[in-house]
Amino acid sequence: MNWERSERLRALPPYLFAEIARARRQAAARGVDVINLGVGDPDRPTFEFIRQAMHLAVEDPANHTYPFDEGVPQFRAAAADFLQHRYGVALDAAGEIITTIGSKDGIAHLPLAVVNPGQTVLVPSPGYPVYNAGAVFVGAKVLTMPLRADNNWLPEFEKLSPSELTGAKLIWVNYPNNPTAQVAELAWYERLVAWARRHNIIIASDAAYGEMYYETPPPSILQVAGAKDVAVEFHSLSKTFNMTGWRLGFAAGNAQVIAALAAVKSNVDSGQFNAIQWAGLAALKGYDRPEVVGQRELYRARRDALCDGLARLGYHAPRSPATFYVWAGCPKGVDSMTFCKRVLEKAGVVFIPGVGFGPTGEGYFRAALTVEVERIRQALDRLAGLKW
Repeated sequence: MNWERSERLRALPPYLFAEIARARRQAAARGVDVINLGVGDPDRPTFEFIRQAMHLAVEDPANHTYPFDEGVPQFRAAAADFLQHRYGVALDAAGEIITTIGSKDGIAHLPLAVVNPGQTVLVPSPGYPVYNAGAVFVGAKVLTMPLRADNNWLPEFEKLSPSELTGAKLIWVNYPNNPTAQVAELAWYERLVAWARRHNIIIASDAAYGEMYYETPPPSILQVAGAKDVAVEFHSLSKTFNMTGWRLGFAAGNAQVIAALAAVKSNVDSGQFNAIQWAGLAALKGYDRPEVVGQRELYRARRDALCDGLARLGYHAPRSPATFYVWAGCPKGVDSMTFCKRVLEKAGVVFIPGVGFGPTGEGYFRAALTVEVERIRQALDRLAGLKW
């Protein structure tokens, strides 16, 4: 058969996490004891109260049919309650919230709902690769917004020129941030909303790590007065509740954008299994349970062990204020891909090269806090034996 992949698919680089997973499997097949600090997949099981809710929902025959297209109404109501209690934000569950199959589903499909070919999508670099992929798949232009340490890893959207903003339709922001672990203040969101209103640009805020913080709870863009005129926010149950495999999240905000996303999804999927949404309802109602809140201390201990250990070895590794990632500098003069390949080959430790998140990520690597402290210490011991 003589054929080739579509131009838009060929325009994308290989999906970073798939490539890292392949290299990890190859190392394990050679008998290497791999310590995986790569993809951010929680190592603890989904909380028991959520599993119990799932068991009851699976046994209910009413959940064995096609799901509700826009999500189980009670799940969306629980999402609205969560936003009200956590952020003080009031939303209409029926018109301003939609269930997504994890936040990745909504993030990838949003450009299909609101962006035309040739229009511009503003994407942070370093950043989650799906922001770029979703734009490429709809034939949009991608304008990269560099994130830098000297600006606290925040995009300088106010410095974009009129020519750069010609045709701009959508801007992606993500705080707490993957991969840099940075947080944004409410005042920054206020400036962003005012700017987006002036330029008639939709804001898409990825808040997947909103509950993974160590000191001050991060704000939501929806707390800004008038934010619903220009913004939607994506939430995920994956990291907060150890539910990565369950694939459940929701989008909330501007009713027109939510309706457009719902229209896309009705054409490309049939929604998430209703039983999972009932389990998600239990999760959202229990977001402040002791076992959920206590998980932050688990990640804090891991963060401190890794950041302090890297610092002792001479790496620049500031303590992360949020997420379960550490964003650290590579040894001087060593690019991130070379560094991560050698660490895997020589030490059996998986890191993610910063360049995989965009050109501005060069010179850094990301570590996920998804192994126990003892394994982190073993990884540090192995790193200590490497010379650069």
